[in-house]
Amino acid sequence: MVYAIEVEHIYKSFGNLKALYDVSLTVDEHTITILMGPNGSGKTTLINVISGFYKPDSGNVIYKGKSITGLPPHKIYKAGLARTFQIPALFLKLTVLENIMVARTEKKGEGFRSCLFKNRWVDEERQTAEEAFKILDIVGLSHMWDKQASVLSGGQMKLLELGRALMTGAETILLDEPISGVNPSLAHDIFAKLVTLRDNYGITFFIIEHRLDIALGYVDKVVAMAFGKFVVSGSPQEVTSDRRVIEAYLGG
Repeated sequence: MVYAIEVEHIYKSFGNLKALYDVSLTVDEHTITILMGPNGSGKTTLINVISGFYKPDSGNVIYKGKSITGLPPHKIYKAGLARTFQIPALFLKLTVLENIMVARTEKKGEGFRSCLFKNRWVDEERQTAEEAFKILDIVGLSHMWDKQASVLSGGQMKLLELGRALMTGAETILLDEPISGVNPSLAHDIFAKLVTLRDNYGITFFIIEHRLDIALGYVDKVVAMAFGKFVVSGSPQEVTSDRRVIEAYLGG
C-alpha cells in the first residue's frame, strides 16, 4: 500500500534535547488525519521535518512512495506537499486575489526574456486569475477578492493560506493549528471545507490542532504523540479513550 506520508524511525535532537525519538507513523491518502499531543510532545518538530524545514538526525520520510528525507522545502513543495503555519505568512499589502495568484509556480511572465513578450504569458495570467477565483469560492473568500490581506480576520487569513496551498496544486497539505484563535462558528466552517476538499478533490490533510472538541468531529484518523515519541493511532474514539493518551494529557 502506498501512503500519502510515511515516517520511519525519525530522530531529531537540539543539543541535549531529544525532540523526536524513533517516531514512525503513516498518513493514508484522501483522509483527514490529526496529530495530537500535549505541548512539547514534538508535533511541530515532526511537521517541520516532513516539510523540509528541519533535517532529521536519522530516519526516513516518504511521500507517495518516494523518499523526501532531507530535501529542501521548495523541492518538497513542488512534489505536491504544501504546508501552512500557525501564524499565517501572507503578503499583507497584496490583495486576497494577488495572494492566491502568487502561489502559482513556474509563471512564464516572470522570466527576464519572456516578460518582454506579452503574448507569451497574458493568456496564462488570465487562466491563473480564473483558477484563483475558483479557489476563493471554495474557501469562501471570493467576496473579499480585492481587499488587502491585512484587513482579514484571523480565521479568514487561515482560509487564505489554505487557498494558497491549493493554488500550488498540492495533493497533501500539512496544517499547523488551522483554527487556533478562530471563533467556533468559523472553526467549524474551516473543518467543513476540509471535508469538502477531501471528498470532492481527494486532498489529504495532516493537521496539528489543540481544539480537539471541534476537530475530532471531522477527522478520519488520530495520531497521538507524547514526549517526542509516537504513542498510538486509530479512530478518534480509540485514541482519546486510550489510557496512554489520557496519562500523557493528565499526567497519570
